[in-house]
Amino acid sequence: MASANILKRTVYVGGLDEQVDRKVLEEAFVRFGELKTVEIPLDLKTGKHRGFGFVEFMELDDAQDAIDNMHHAELYGRVIKVNLARAPKNTPTTESNRPIWADDFFYRKKLKEEGLDEGEGLGDL
Repeated sequence: MASANILKRTVYVGGLDEQVDRKVLEEAFVRFGELKTVEIPLDLKTGKHRGFGFVEFMELDDAQDAIDNMHHAELYGRVIKVNLARAPKNTPTTESNRPIWADDFFYRKKLKEEGLDEGEGLGDL
């Protein structure tokens, strides 16, 4: 429930110029209300930001005010897009973090290919 509330208070800001940094983004949005966090993800290869950021407000209404006033506004000569942030679609689950050997499916498949039963060959252990 808390994560849904965070998404309602967090806005996505896209189309950022390379010159825009965290401080500039914070200054552009602080007029709409108290900010909790301002993040601009960096590209790991280049070290530069990827052209978008996230601004989390303390209050839901402040986030909506920011969207209403800043969507299609100009910042450093570029028109920015401001929308409610969405949850990432590729969020890893506990299942996706399991190693291949955590499931004995492949073990059983290999035994079957070799013509062995699951209990064969274990007497030597």
